[in-house]
Amino acid sequence: MQAMPDIVAGHDILPHGCNKGIASGMPEDVEKDHVVTITIQWITTDEQLAAACARWQQLSYVALDTEFMRTDTFYPQAGLLQVADGQQVWLVDPLLIRQWQPLAGLLGHPQVIKVLHACSEDLEVLLRLTGQVPRPLFDTQLAAAYLNMGFSMGYSRLVEQVLGVELPKGETRSDWLQRPLSGLQVCYAAEDVHHLAALYLQLAARLTPEKLGWLLEDGAGLALNAVRETCPDELYQEIKQAWRLNSRQLAVLRVLAAWREREARRRDQPRNRIIRESCLWALARYQPGDLGALSRIEDMHPRTVRQDGPQLLELIRQALALPAADCPPPLPAPLPLEAGALLKKLRAVGTRLAGQLQLAPELMLRKKVLESLLKSGYPDGPYQLPDSLTGWRRALMGRALLDVLENHS
Repeated sequence: MQAMPDIVAGHDILPHGCNKGIASGMPEDVEKDHVVTITIQWITTDEQLAAACARWQQLSYVALDTEFMRTDTFYPQAGLLQVADGQQVWLVDPLLIRQWQPLAGLLGHPQVIKVLHACSEDLEVLLRLTGQVPRPLFDTQLAAAYLNMGFSMGYSRLVEQVLGVELPKGETRSDWLQRPLSGLQVCYAAEDVHHLAALYLQLAARLTPEKLGWLLEDGAGLALNAVRETCPDELYQEIKQAWRLNSRQLAVLRVLAAWREREARRRDQPRNRIIRESCLWALARYQPGDLGALSRIEDMHPRTVRQDGPQLLELIRQALALPAADCPPPLPAPLPLEAGALLKKLRAVGTRLAGQLQLAPELMLRKKVLESLLKSGYPDGPYQLPDSLTGWRRALMGRALLDVLENHS
């Protein structure tokens, strides 16, 4: 294993001069007030990680970030983990760590707030490494929305708006599995997590206790979604246009979608590398019975026919042989165009409340939640609040949403 870059504690990280490399000293053309001094500590052994986690568990919060690769794999491949406490940055090399239990303990520690930004992919990386996700979780992108600063705000824009710092760009898509990492990569990674800690302190101070509670509630929901694994046999319902298929065709789609998911996990390859989603629908619709017919399916890759063709044909035969009672029922059709006016009225409930609470309107009601509510009784009712409408949203808006539908009926 090649050594990591030679970083000394307290070395200057240069947001505008990183092209010179952080181990080469301060570039002459970088002014003093542009320099961000960040103390960096590398963690490359299990013992170092365990000691650091014991220290972090004594803190009220830690900022976390990850760098990973996922170009040709189903699972994210961690290339670097970054941790900051507002004073110092630790860079953890996941290619050298074997014992992740101490970090799992930190992630689940109820007294240490874990700070991330737009964290869905980071949660997947951490779960894959440690078997744990961060709880309690403070997502700075959500915090900006709760402060009515904007929805889905990018990290660089938020840092510039709150901290007045312009972050360097250009390393987000670099190879984080290479060793040694370049000075540019280290600069990018360290500065990102360093400012994340400062961002947390600023945003948390602006949140009311009520909004902070809502934000942490949303964080708990994100963590729960990260560990909730959809059963492969249910994935057919998410295929585009699946609602157009009858029960027998859905039986074929169900077995093919489940097979693709399991094979993607087993081979650690992207789903569409196994077989494209558009092909799944066409296979369910036309049910080819031989390799020739299989190869004529639009978008079917010749490699898929050669490698997996016999298996696909066998799965189709098995699904066609199922008793009718074992085939899934037809899926509900999308809401008709005329339901759009009612959806607009429902969305207005959230928009009005967002204005009263000074929240980003997009925080209030997701489109899928409103569609689930409408589908529960459209067009004549009665309607039921969907399980996906939870927590403070259900408490503050549930009755008002039902009132809109009842008055419409």
